[in-house]
Amino acid sequence: MAKKTIADVDVSGKTVLMRVDFNVPLDGENITDDRRIRMALPSIKSVLDRGGKLILMSHLGRPAGDGSADDKKFSLAPAAKRLGELLGSNVVFAEDTVGDDAKAKVAALAAGDTLVLENLRFNKGEKKGDREFAGKLASFADIYCNDAFGTCHRTDASMLAVPEAMGDQPKVVGFLVEKEIQYLTDAISTPERPFVAILGGAKVSDKIEVIENLLGKCDQVLIGGAMAYTFSLAQGGKVGGSLVEEDKVDLAKSLIEKGGDKLVLPVDTHCGDDFKSECNKQVVAAGEIPDGWEGFDIGPETAKKYSELLASAKTIVWNGPMGVFEMPPFDEGTKTVAKAVADADATSIIGGGDSAAAVDQLGFADQVSHVSTGGGASLEMLKGGEFAAVKALDDK
Repeated sequence: MAKKTIADVDVSGKTVLMRVDFNVPLDGENITDDRRIRMALPSIKSVLDRGGKLILMSHLGRPAGDGSADDKKFSLAPAAKRLGELLGSNVVFAEDTVGDDAKAKVAALAAGDTLVLENLRFNKGEKKGDREFAGKLASFADIYCNDAFGTCHRTDASMLAVPEAMGDQPKVVGFLVEKEIQYLTDAISTPERPFVAILGGAKVSDKIEVIENLLGKCDQVLIGGAMAYTFSLAQGGKVGGSLVEEDKVDLAKSLIEKGGDKLVLPVDTHCGDDFKSECNKQVVAAGEIPDGWEGFDIGPETAKKYSELLASAKTIVWNGPMGVFEMPPFDEGTKTVAKAVADADATSIIGGGDSAAAVDQLGFADQVSHVSTGGGASLEMLKGGEFAAVKALDDK
């Protein structure tokens, strides 16, 4: 799935329209985590350092797109300001996306300049994939670059209709999307073995296609999180008051049959009698959770077993925590698994979302090969799906 990157095109004197993911958390006008802006810097600098003119576009949050005062809290102005601080240079901000202010500021761009357009979702055409809106954006530039992996599974105007509107002009990926494709498709399609996947989180229904796809590719798929209790129910076990999907029990049974020895389920469970750290706790065998108790984490024997399996792995994919990792002591299973992944002599890929947050929070982010920037997008890739937004870009 090799795509041309921003490094493969001559940008000198040309205008590059780059879709980035500046969907950063805000506290008023203060950015509380600028990681997404920092991760876009290599692609941004590649254009600026080679004398290109750069227009950046992104969404932020879920504004109504009706121009209301409530929408203003989703302005990209704080992101533009923070980008200027990180670059140590002036970043121009347009107060609209394709209106008079944007047009004037695009026309005034000189080589080495950066312009950030206002939130794409302030225009209702963005979510609708509107071609007229996309055509106006495409008219601003000579080159299109997609460096927003977190939205690659979407068909918003800026992701699909804009590159389509660019015609024969260069349409490339940024370094962030290049890296995501490298790890989430290439590493998984030709893995070094043993190839072990760890899947957690609350719902089997969220991960059905991922489990099915990975059972066909992996040597082992380790299950944790609340979805384990649905599998437990499928085996005739007792789950107490644990979070389960009773309507997915038959599906869990079929996955157990299909998976055979490849599908590895917990052997014990860390339970509590209330959803708080100070509750009464006990460890029971899997499938033996008493009434009035809930499973909140894999037990110590499961954590030990999973760690041993991961120690010999050569490729590891992890999506979803093993338990309620935000609430000690039910973070122990996730901690133990995170440490085993970090210690393994393997290509280790963390599939965004809660697992990325857990690895970051536990201090292991620098010890794994790749932490995905897109939870939903990484899940779609693990299902084996193709992205129209990526397919629309130029092949190498």
